[in-house]
Amino acid sequence: MHEILTLQLGHRANHLATHFWNTQESYFTYDSTQAPSPVDHDIHFRPGLGPRGEETFTPRTLIYDLKGGFGGLRKWGRLYDQQQLDDGQGVERAKGVWDGRVVLQTDPQISQSDYQQSLDQGIPNPQNLSTETVRYWSDFNRVFYHPRSIVQINDYELGSTLMPFEKWENGEELFMSMDRDADLLDRDVRVWAEECDKMQGIQVFTGGDDAWGGFASRYVERLRDEYGKMPTWAWGIEEEQGKGQRAKQLLRTVNAARTIHEMSMHASLYVPVSVPAGLLPEYVHLNRDSQWHVSALLSTAVESMTLLSRLRPDIQKRVFLGDIEAALNVNGNQRIAQLQCSILDPDLEPHEIVNGQGSNDDRAPSYMNRTMIEEDGLDATASYLDTNLSAGDTSCSSSFASQGGASDHTFGAVECIRGRLGATKEDEADEDEVTYTRKRRRFAGLHITERIFTLSPDLTNVAVHTSLSTTTRISSRVKALQKVVSRIANLDERESLSNGLGEISEAYEEGWGSGSGEDSDD
Repeated sequence: MHEILTLQLGHRANHLATHFWNTQESYFTYDSTQAPSPVDHDIHFRPGLGPRGEETFTPRTLIYDLKGGFGGLRKWGRLYDQQQLDDGQGVERAKGVWDGRVVLQTDPQISQSDYQQSLDQGIPNPQNLSTETVRYWSDFNRVFYHPRSIVQINDYELGSTLMPFEKWENGEELFMSMDRDADLLDRDVRVWAEECDKMQGIQVFTGGDDAWGGFASRYVERLRDEYGKMPTWAWGIEEEQGKGQRAKQLLRTVNAARTIHEMSMHASLYVPVSVPAGLLPEYVHLNRDSQWHVSALLSTAVESMTLLSRLRPDIQKRVFLGDIEAALNVNGNQRIAQLQCSILDPDLEPHEIVNGQGSNDDRAPSYMNRTMIEEDGLDATASYLDTNLSAGDTSCSSSFASQGGASDHTFGAVECIRGRLGATKEDEADEDEVTYTRKRRRFAGLHITERIFTLSPDLTNVAVHTSLSTTTRISSRVKALQKVVSRIANLDERESLSNGLGEISEAYEEGWGSGSGEDSDD
C-alpha cells in the first residue's frame, strides 16, 4: 500500500503535525452519497481493533514531547478506554519488592480545552478556538491516536527555566541515553514498520534550531542505518529569524547549522522551514506569537506539497517520495530543499490571478505561461510564489525567476497546485515524462483557514500552490550559517562543522556561475 510512517519530535513539530492530521481527517467520507476521497487513507492511517473489538483507524505516527507537552491528551484516550488502576492498586504496583510505606505522588492533570470537551459531546464549536485558548497542540486536535503513538519524555519539562531544552547537544545526549536504555527503533519504530505491506518512506517533523534538532539528527541516523535507502524526509521547523534576545538568536543559529550539517548526511531530503521575518502577503493575517497560527501556515504548504504521495492510484497518477527526491537531488548531493507557496482564491480563473505586488500585467509569471521545472538547467519562468517559507530567508515575496537575483540557478523543482485551477495541456501531454500532476482539491483548513487567510468574504477553503526546489540560494543560507559558526561555535567542533557546511554549500554551486556554460572544446 506504500505506507508512510511519521515521527513527530517536539512541541513545534506536534503543532504542525496536528494541523496535518486534522486535514487528513477532513478527507474522510462517511456518506455513500459523497464522492470518494482522492486520498488513499491507508498510506497514513492504520486499521486496528479497540479493547471491545470495534474497528479503529488511527494515524501511523509516533509523537514525542516533553513532560507537560501533551496538554489534556491522555495516552489511553476514549477510543482505547481502559479501566485504569485505582489509587490503591497504583501504590501496590509502585512498591515492588519494597515492604515499607509508599506515598504515591501525582502531578495535577491538565484539563481539556473547551474545544476538546465540545468534540467529546459531539457538538464541536470552532468558536472555542482562539490564540488565547489554544495552549497546547492537543487543544485543537481532531483525531484519535493509538496509545503506542504517545511517547512522553520525562527527562525535561516543557517551558522549564531550570533545565531548558534548547541546546543541540542536549537533544543528542537525550537520544543516546534513551536509545541506550531501550533500543528506540525496536521499542517504538519496528512494530509500526512491520505492519506495513510496502513502506514508501518515513517523514519526520522536528524542531530544527533547538535541542530537538540534535535528537532528530541522531534518530534519523539510526533510521538510515536500519532502513538503508528508504526515503527519509525531515522537516526542520525553525523560529522566525531575528526573534528573541541576541544570545538566543545565536544559539538557534548554531543549532540550525548543526542540524543542517547532520541531516544533509543522513536524511534523504531535509527542508528547513519557518515563517519569513519580512512582510507577509496582505491576505495573511498571522499572530506570530501563536504556534497555532504559525504552524497552520507552515502545515498548509507542507500538507499540500506532500499530497502527491498519498493520492489513490485509480484517481490520478501517484508520485512517491523517492520520485520527488530524484527530481530535486539532481547531482546526488543536494539533499536540502526550500519550500515556497501561494494561497489563492479557488473561484478565480487563472488569468484573474495577480502577483504579490498587485500587478495584473499578463507579462508577469502566471498559470497560463508557466514552465514546469523538472531537471537541471531548465528555464526558471515558473509561477509566482509570494511566500518563501525557507528558514533563514528574510524575504517573503519571490519567484523562481527573480528570487535572489538573476544569477540564481534552479537545479530541480516540483510544484503542486490544488484548487479549481486546471492543468495546461503541456502538463498532461507526455505520459512517459515525469510530470508531477497536481490534484485539484481545495485545501480545507478546519476553522483556521478563515482565521489567517482573507482572500474573500466567507472563505472556508483555498487553492494552494506550493513548490519544493533546490537552487543556488540554498548555498547563500549555508554560507551565512558557516560565517556565524566560524566565530561562535565551540572550539572542539568549530573547524569540522565549518568545513562540513562549506562542502554542503559547494554542492549548490558546482557547475554554475563558474563560466558561460558554453562548451569550450573545439
